[in-house]
Amino acid sequence: MKKVKKYLLYPFLALIVLIGGLLLLFRYLVMFDPPKVANEQKYLSLQRSSVGENKYLLGNNWLKKDSASGIWIVYVEGEPFERGVVYGKLCKELMYQQEVYFVNEIKRQVPSEYYLKFLKYVIAWFNRDMHKYVPLEYQQEIYGESFVTSNEFEFIGPGYHRMLNYHAAHDIGHALQNMNLVGCTAYAVWGEKTKGKLLVGRNFDFYAGEDFAKEKLISIVNPNQGYKFISISWAGLMGVVSGMNEKGLTVTLNAAKSGVPTSAATPVSIIAREVVQYAKTIDEAYAIIKKRKAFVSESFMISSAIDSNVVVIEKTPDTTMIYQVNAKEQKLILTIHFKCSAFYGQQLNQEYIDQGTSTYRYKRVAELIDSLPYVSVNEMASIARDVRGLKGMNIGLGNEKAVNQLLAHHSILFAPYEHKTWISSAPYQLGEYLCFQLDTLFKNAPGLKGLNERLVLTNEDVAADEFGKSEDFLRFVKHKKLGLQMDAILKGKSDDRLTATERNFFLQANPDYFYTYKLLGDYNDKILVDKAAAKSFYTLALTKEISSRAERLSIEKRLKDLYQKK
Repeated sequence: MKKVKKYLLYPFLALIVLIGGLLLLFRYLVMFDPPKVANEQKYLSLQRSSVGENKYLLGNNWLKKDSASGIWIVYVEGEPFERGVVYGKLCKELMYQQEVYFVNEIKRQVPSEYYLKFLKYVIAWFNRDMHKYVPLEYQQEIYGESFVTSNEFEFIGPGYHRMLNYHAAHDIGHALQNMNLVGCTAYAVWGEKTKGKLLVGRNFDFYAGEDFAKEKLISIVNPNQGYKFISISWAGLMGVVSGMNEKGLTVTLNAAKSGVPTSAATPVSIIAREVVQYAKTIDEAYAIIKKRKAFVSESFMISSAIDSNVVVIEKTPDTTMIYQVNAKEQKLILTIHFKCSAFYGQQLNQEYIDQGTSTYRYKRVAELIDSLPYVSVNEMASIARDVRGLKGMNIGLGNEKAVNQLLAHHSILFAPYEHKTWISSAPYQLGEYLCFQLDTLFKNAPGLKGLNERLVLTNEDVAADEFGKSEDFLRFVKHKKLGLQMDAILKGKSDDRLTATERNFFLQANPDYFYTYKLLGDYNDKILVDKAAAKSFYTLALTKEISSRAERLSIEKRLKDLYQKK
């Protein structure tokens, strides 16, 4: 027995050493050094000071919460690493909060802990070279903010590596379209429709949970190189998803159907950041977008006051093209499918068009614009807030086919000629749109003046939508919460059960929404084991406006399976 144990022990020890060696090799291969920076200790020694409720100052830089809208606003200036450090010190608590929300939502979307661990290593391997595709300036900025990250999330990776990878969240979201993380709508109107103005609007329908969208952050950035700009996103994102610079150039990200990425590249939010910081014309924006290799396919809506024009720059990992319409059309609409002839017929693009979601929203935006004799900023906001289907049909609140899916992180409007932007406040895009005039904003933002003044043109704000204060909306909020509870139960994430009263409320609160019946069908089938009720709910779901062809096929299959099991 001693000899047997001896012979077994050596191979076992060798296996342990081998596994340990492979893990060390993996870590060595996926880890990379942070960028080199000058004056590191000088900037790291800076301290913010609290100068009032929800008000913080650090040199000329500051963070404050707008008391009227509840939106946070941060102002930063200086060199890249300096900006990152200052931003991190000002926004430390907000960054921690967003990371908690983001990680919790990923855990909700991916129910298996083992699969989450597997994904962690896959993403680490996949992104092992991402730093090579991110301009040094933004590496240094992200490195600066990473010093305030919490050790609580070290199991994901070190702070700098996590923050760099989080900048690809938008890319990962629309590579995983089945998770419904991204489904944006953008549109522009000009000419007689606007009495000569160029107006641009967009809904950023990036969904990472209700909590993630609670604390929106407007960033006012005065870099040592390039143009001053304003953007709206969340704490921790140095990239841009919606922004406008001092020259009247705007950029918004709009996902396109994309295959699963096969190699690291530049996150699209970083590309958009470079555009808004360094481009003043469409040609300059195109040159920046073309030179960067992207993770996934993306559409960049670019408008320019200097060019008096708006275009969509469509980009795949291999090709970059410009799409624009004839000026006489007086409108340009973008709903996450490619329009350029070179891309339109591609298989992935056609597959997404065939789903019907994007084309339906496209038609609805066109219908709304064409129905208006004149489009002002208020009408632009009303289009962004529209919850109905074609011809005003009630398709259920929260339907992905609606322009307003009641999940937007934010909505934003631009008037490039006037250097003005309007940014929505909660809930979704139903709160008031805050108006900023960029020339005045950049003049008054630095130091105590910017911290103590509101910086908003309140006389030009777009008023809140009454729907956001209605009983119908409150019922929808509860409906959405109950839906999330049912989803958690079905995924085995919760042992709770909904009462008959709660299930009846869920049904009555949003009766025109197909998902109401689909979810009740799933719940009756899997949890209550009431096959007859499940059949009835699935049958009713098929009578409603279903968000996509894939959803319809899924419901039909579940119904067919139930009938085959009797």
